[in-house]
Amino acid sequence: MKALLVFPEFPDTYWSFKHALRFEGKRSLFPPMGLLVVSTLLPETWERRLIDENIRKVKDSDLEWADIVMVSAMIAQRPGMLAMLSRCRERGIRTVVGGPITSYMDDMSRYADHVVVGEAEELVAELAAALERGDAKPMYKAAQLPTLDRTPLPDLDLIEAKYYGTMGIQFSRGCPFNCEFCDIIEIYGRKPRTKSSEQIVAELDQIYARKWRGTVFVVDDNFIGNKRKVKELLPVMTEWNDRHGRPFRFTTEASINLADDTELLQMMKDANFDAVLVGIESPSEDCLKETQKMQNMRRSLRESVHRIQSYGMDVWGGFIVGFDNDPPDIFELQVQLIEDSAIPVAFVGLLQVLPGTQLYRRMAKEGRLVDSTKTHGHNLDLRLSYIPRMEPERLFEGLSSILVHIYNPKNYFARVRNYLETYPPNPRRQPLVMSDCVALGRSIVRQGIFSRHALSYWRLFFDACTRDRQSFSAAIRLAILGYHLEKVTRINLEGVAKPSVGTGVQSPVAAQA
Repeated sequence: MKALLVFPEFPDTYWSFKHALRFEGKRSLFPPMGLLVVSTLLPETWERRLIDENIRKVKDSDLEWADIVMVSAMIAQRPGMLAMLSRCRERGIRTVVGGPITSYMDDMSRYADHVVVGEAEELVAELAAALERGDAKPMYKAAQLPTLDRTPLPDLDLIEAKYYGTMGIQFSRGCPFNCEFCDIIEIYGRKPRTKSSEQIVAELDQIYARKWRGTVFVVDDNFIGNKRKVKELLPVMTEWNDRHGRPFRFTTEASINLADDTELLQMMKDANFDAVLVGIESPSEDCLKETQKMQNMRRSLRESVHRIQSYGMDVWGGFIVGFDNDPPDIFELQVQLIEDSAIPVAFVGLLQVLPGTQLYRRMAKEGRLVDSTKTHGHNLDLRLSYIPRMEPERLFEGLSSILVHIYNPKNYFARVRNYLETYPPNPRRQPLVMSDCVALGRSIVRQGIFSRHALSYWRLFFDACTRDRQSFSAAIRLAILGYHLEKVTRINLEGVAKPSVGTGVQSPVAAQA
């Protein structure tokens, strides 16, 4: 059996980092870890190829080679996934589709021959055997959430690591919190399941053996969901990194209660974590209560962010507008929080009502759902799938005002400078690798010479030169990210239409939150 594994292209949003990756000569942020695990789970007798359409497109010759095409996608990849399945159907090629998207779309059987709902460890062996016999069922659904001790190493032989900005490992699935809009708890559960430290060491060994040096993204949706297990893991990661000359720096996602545990923060610093994505969402306590984001309440969000930053980790903040309880001045309050917290990278977007979530069920009960097909998961348009409390035009104008302000290069570079004022040096941090040096040269040329915003760039550059090497490295890294964020904002705010509810009028404005 010849299996072609396909990962559809992501749209060009803030999350793609497409324009920043070009500074390093990269094509995509990180490889499709789910498909790489699926490949390992397939029978050894099968021939396997993987095509990540963020790296290159699937050719007709690729489809001619395949007996079966297996597609995995997130909701933001829906257009690319449907196009791929259509090409296969035209050629009579059998298809399997899985990944998070199958938990959202009830009509997947219209597009694919076989639909897999749930995690691969429970399902791939049964599916593969049925495909070989020729009696595979239209639908496979996992009966339970698997323990991660069954998860094999991803098949890294299927990718060319040089095209990716980071490599990925996974420690846990699930999150203990109960945010109303979140799909993670619906798909992966509220009891975090973890791998063993030995499994993580094996993944690090595998990446290291393939000559990768640089950033490794721990892809957990909430890395600190099980703090006890994380505290067992981090010393092991620190020892491994030290023993190998600190080839990796790590990034991840975590809830803001990370700021409450200074022991954990120090352990992450020692392991060489230098960035963490935190869901901050809103400065309004009423909004946080509405969405059951209790872990963000009864605290100073600004002070929590600063505490995480004080351990040498960039805080990439997620922010949402469109809550029922947004006050009239929510847009000004969001900007103020971002500026006061010195968060250079702030993902601000419109509330998404994802099928299967508590929010979706509430909106359905209140009769406020319009069209779930308008939920795209990336917020690059304002086709509203629900009826907001605030006028759509006001949402559009307010969201636009936030993005124009925070990603104006002058304001962005000033925010980076403010952040660097308290950026702590970390003598254990890895030196620059070749891709960093290449990115620095391209940044100087593109942002320092051929840019309308060169003056703001050079002000940051020379400010960073007066600081330690790590602060300079952080400044250049953030400057390059700013190039991407400003470009995506500018492209998507040019000539846009006003948002609407249920009409399908597109208005590409914001990014995921």
